[in-house]
Parts: sequence; C-alpha cells; structure tokens
Amino acid sequence: MINEQVKSPIASKNIEAMYPLSPMQQGMMFHSLYAPDSDVYVEQITLKLKGDVNVCAFKSAWQKVVDRYSILRTSFVWENRPTPLQIVFKEVDLPWTNLDWQSLSSAKQEQQLSELLQTQREEGFQFKVAPLMGCTLIHLSEDTYQFVWTHHHILMDGWCMSIIFKEVLSFYEAELHGEACHLPTPTPYRNFITWLTDQDQAASMEFWRENLQGFNAPTPLVVDRALPPSQQLESKYQGLELRLSKDVSRKLQALAQQQHVTLSTLVQASWGLLLSRYSGESDVLFGVSVSGRPASLSGVENMVGLFINTLPLRLQIKPEQQFIPWLEQIQQLMLELQQYSYTPLVEIQSQSEVPGGMPLFESGVGFLNYPIDSSLADKSSSFELSDIEIREQANYPLVVNAFPGDELVVKISYDATRFAEETIERMLGHLQTIFSAIADNPQQAVSELPLLTPTKRQQLLFDWNDTQTDYPEDKCIHQLFEEQVARTPDATAVVFEEQQLTYQQLNQKANQLAHYLQTLGVEPEVLVGICVERSPEMVIAILGVLKAGGAYVPLDPNYPQERLAFIVEDSQIPILITQEKIAENLPTSWIQTLLLEELWPTLLYSYPQHNPDHKVTANHLAYVIYTSGSTGKPKGVAIEHRSLCNLAYAQRRLFDVGSTSRVLQFASISFDASVSEIFMAVTSGATLVLGSAIELMPGDNLKRIINRAAVTHVTLPPSVLSVLPKDGFPLLEQIIVAGEPCPIELTHQWSINHRFLNAYGPTESTV
Repeated sequence: MINEQVKSPIASKNIEAMYPLSPMQQGMMFHSLYAPDSDVYVEQITLKLKGDVNVCAFKSAWQKVVDRYSILRTSFVWENRPTPLQIVFKEVDLPWTNLDWQSLSSAKQEQQLSELLQTQREEGFQFKVAPLMGCTLIHLSEDTYQFVWTHHHILMDGWCMSIIFKEVLSFYEAELHGEACHLPTPTPYRNFITWLTDQDQAASMEFWRENLQGFNAPTPLVVDRALPPSQQLESKYQGLELRLSKDVSRKLQALAQQQHVTLSTLVQASWGLLLSRYSGESDVLFGVSVSGRPASLSGVENMVGLFINTLPLRLQIKPEQQFIPWLEQIQQLMLELQQYSYTPLVEIQSQSEVPGGMPLFESGVGFLNYPIDSSLADKSSSFELSDIEIREQANYPLVVNAFPGDELVVKISYDATRFAEETIERMLGHLQTIFSAIADNPQQAVSELPLLTPTKRQQLLFDWNDTQTDYPEDKCIHQLFEEQVARTPDATAVVFEEQQLTYQQLNQKANQLAHYLQTLGVEPEVLVGICVERSPEMVIAILGVLKAGGAYVPLDPNYPQERLAFIVEDSQIPILITQEKIAENLPTSWIQTLLLEELWPTLLYSYPQHNPDHKVTANHLAYVIYTSGSTGKPKGVAIEHRSLCNLAYAQRRLFDVGSTSRVLQFASISFDASVSEIFMAVTSGATLVLGSAIELMPGDNLKRIINRAAVTHVTLPPSVLSVLPKDGFPLLEQIIVAGEPCPIELTHQWSINHRFLNAYGPTESTV
C-alpha cells in the first residue's frame, strides 16, 4: 500500500483538529467503502521534469506544502461513530518513492510506468492513515524524470492542483537559492465545513423538489449495451477525445462572450441536445460538475479541499425555440442551481420521483478550467515541465469533460462494458457537428442544429437509400417460382420430418391444385382461405392458389374461434382449404370447403401437372393478411404480386440466399414473416425447412432442428431468440429478427459469428 511507508501519529498531542466531513466527502467515502476494489476516486497526475533536478529540494518542497494545508494532513474515521469525522494531524510525513529506470529502454519504461500507475490505483488508500496521497519520482535519463502524484479525491478537487503545484515550485526555487519563501497563511478547509452548517437546508430541499417535479426515470443513453443483472461486469473505463479546430473554438468563445454566457453553458447545451436526439425525449437530465466554492466564504479561492459537487441539470428541449434564448435560459438555470450547490446529490435525488435503486442520471458533464498547464508554464523554473496528464474517473457510465484553450478539447470517459469504442467515436463526431453548427450560425432554431455533417447526411439519406434496382415488375410471384423450377428441377425445395419434395414435385402438385381451383371459379382477386397445419401441403396450397390466379388468406388453426370467424366473415372468402380436424372449429356452412385428406391422393391425381394459364397480372392481389388487432379490430392488409416480387428480389440480395441455403419456416402462416420465409426460399433455389409444433418450441427443441436440418437462415421474434441457447450453431449464417422491437443486448450477443439483421416493420410494406 502507498501509505505503508509511514505510520501516521495517532497520539492526541499530534491531533490539530477534528470535524465532520462535507457531504461530498461522505459520498466518496461511502462509495469507496462499499466498493473497496474500485479505484474510481483514486486520482493521478503525471508529468515529466527535464533539466538539473535537485531531488532532495523537490521532495522538501512537497513536504512543506503538506505542512501548510490541513486537508493534506487529514485522516478519516467512521467505525463506531454516528457520523464520520476527519482528523487533522499537526505533522505527517509525505510518502515518497525514488526509482531509477535509466537502464531500461523507452518501451520498457512506458510499460513499467503503466504497471506502476495501475498498481497504485489498485492499492488505493486507507482512510485511517494520513496522508491519503503519495509521490513517486522516477529517473528516466540523465536529465529527465517522470513524476507521479497519486491522491484520493476525498482530499481535494481539480482546482486545488494548480494551487499546490505553484507553491511546490515556489518552495523549490527558494530552497535552491537559499532563500525563505513567504506565502500567505492558508485558510483551513474546516471553515468551509462551518459554512455548510449555516446553510438553509429546508430551502434547498424545496428548490430541488420543485426543480425535479415530474421527472421519474433517468434519461436513457440508448446507445449503450446494458447487460442484464446476471451478466453485469466490473466497470472498465476508457477515454476518447475530440479536439475542435482553433477557428471553431474561437467562434464559440466569442459567442459566449457576446451573449454573456459561459463556455461551460455552451457545452452543457450541446450535450443536452445530443442526449435529447439520442433518447428521443424533450425533457432530459444529466449531471453537471460545479466548483462548489461559495463566493460568500472569505479566502475560498485559495483554499485546498474538496468543494466540487455534481448537480442534476434538467433541460427542456423545444425544437421551435431559438438557440440563443435557450442558451440564456440554461445560463440562468445554472445560476439558480449553484445557489444550492452545497446540497449532497443523494439528498437531491431523495426529492425526485425516480424510484430508489435507480440513478438520477447516467451521464455527466464537466468543464475543467483549472489552469495547471498554464500555471506551471508561467513559473520561471530551473527545469522544464511537460506531458502533464490527469487521470480522474467519475462514478457514472459516461462523463463528458471539456478543457478550454486555443483548441477546445472534449473528452468522453466511458464504461467499456456498457459502450463500444465506435459508439463513443460516433458520439464525439455528432458533438463536433453540433459545435461547428453553433459556431457557424447560432441564430437558428434548436431543431435546425444538425448531428450529421452535410457529407454524412447525403450518405445516410440519399446514397445508402439509393436502393432502387431492377426487378420483374410485370411478373407474378409464382412465375418467379416457376423460373426457379426450370433452373433446378431436382433440387430439394421442401423438407418436413421424413418427407421432402424437389422443386419439380412441388410445382407439379401445386399445378394440379391450381387447375382444380380454376374449375371452382378461382381467378384474379378471388380470395381463398388456407387454414392448415405447417406441412408441405401448406406450401402447395399457397402456390396452388397463386397459380390459379387467386389470392390466399392465411388462417392460423391455433387462433381462437372468434378471431377465425371474424376473418372468414370480413374477407368473405368463397373457398377454404383446410383439414378435417380443423374444419369443425370453423364457420364453414356457407363456404365451399376443401379438405386436404380428400384432395390428396385421390381427387387431384387426374388434373394436369403443367403450369396453368391464368389472367393474373402483377397488379392483382397475392394475399391478404390480417393484423394482430392491437389498435382495435384486425384489418386485412392486401398485397399485390408486384410488391411480393420486389421483396423476393431484395431478400435474395440482402439476405444472401442461394441454392445452398436452408431457410427455416418458423412463423405462423398468419404472420407476414411466413411470406418472407417461404418466398425467400422457393424463388432462389434454397431448401425450405418445415418443422412440427414440438420441434419449433423455443429453446433446446428449436436449436435441435436448426442443427439437424443444417439451417443457414432463420427469422425469429426477439422473444424467441432470447431463450435460444447462445452457442453451438456451426452452420447458421443469417439471423433475422422481426415482429417485435429488438433489445440491443440481443444484437451484441447474436451478431458474433452471424450476420444479424433487424427486419422489424409494418405488414403494410409487404413484410
């Protein structure tokens, strides 16, 4: 452990003061104790020193700063106490480590440094042992050192870093020149603790209650890959950054000055807009970091301690509102929030309607304008400082931090178990587009601020949607099947249990049925009901109706009688093809009913096997499917042959279906996915695999038929896919989901080793 180098004095004579923790300190302590293996609040600053470094003087300078500030000599106790206390010691020794890596190569030094930083983060700190910080100075070459300063966030916030570095350099230079360094006596952190006790807590609670009224769920990030509780992984944070051009950065700074708002407000507005676009919500909420340094507290600017707080910023995004007035509203809202910035986030959340156990927000925005780089650069020193990096990590899945300068830098720190790197890259690209649009023309409505560059917009809306292609607009779907029969007559068209039909056999049986149906008056626009169990005869019946010139109306035999009766009566079908055991449940008294048991093998054997003549055209109906009726009564959706031919051609190209493909027929005949499955196969030379109700039961049964029948293409509802075993499908190539919205986690689970497509859409667009 870092603190094992020193034994903090515990004798009462070495205790300078004891007082409560600030609310933010309490929160950090609670989280660290609750998740002892987490390094979320362990902060590290690394930099390089180049020149003639006096190691003893540099170490002494750091010790003198520790001696000056009470918070750096503080430990924290909580056991057997109603409330935690921080104990300030009069004297503590700063843990210091000197390492010599001069004999190592540059690559090895980088590796060693990475391992050292990781080790220090994992070791963390013991709250009872002061100080909760340590320094490591590494000799890299004759005149180059790597410096690592590690501390727990409970001690201080980012603004304190520049104060400490300035004083370290002042003490260092004074000691080198044998001079005394006289600095003003610092204001102790306990003054802030005292100030907190004087604040009006009741007024704060009332403010936050009103501010959060009506907000009852965290704004969804949408693009994350949230895992179910059983698969939650330990958070692993990574970071990506965006560097805006000097021109855009200058324009944004000028806009902020002209409108009397802060650059931070511009960043908050941009993130709020992006969050609204991603979530589809006009009322969004995210965390914002505030300095928490009250102007009414004397000497607060130069105090060292933890003042920062995270507050919920709730924004209403009205598309018609002009950007500048909206920006001014956000600025005013931030001023109101900061009046109550002393309130702990846990107490703020208690005033909201968000259920306990849920976070108030899952993303945060910070504006880090503490000038460490500039403060060090301005100081005349005997050595050069460079490569300053700050590693800090908030306890949220995603944090956006902005760093002002000639080039505004936006860095996103994200939990890699929740977000893919390409998702964050795309998010930064959208932010860049928003910033550029604001810089170029702030006088526009909020809705006019784009997420996409003109080039990307052209690509998404036009180039990628330029999907027009030639397809046989003058043909019927059964003609495409007949062409396939001519190409591959002996290929297997349908398999079911121990049965199988070649393309030629399937065509001949369908032709016999078609000739017979024509004798019954089936012609274009005549509807024929089909209510049969899944079987080769079901496919024959569909093709037979189409070849006769009619349109089929599918009826699932498992539907309730009332629903079947409604469809029969509403469609006014004159003919129904069914089975004897099903017919008794159907209102068939006024319908000509054809039983499969009577059609084969006796009735149809004498009818021709060649393709029948017909008058049907591409403009005539192919089928009528009834919707689920979720919005009222079921309605029949009528689809023409032209649309179905278009679908068949599109599927052949998009789903890569060919003669070696084996397509599972899973969907109910009354569900439009069955249309997709059947014609995807029989118009492309593939094999259509049928299964019994037991074989198609979700879970292990379904897995067995997929593997036994060597299925390459499946179309499944997400609810069925979610209970299918997730591995052991060596031949499965394409997974198509339809019928229900698809959760993002299913995409992540099943897109590995498979081509995964979401075909969810309205049946009015064919399928």
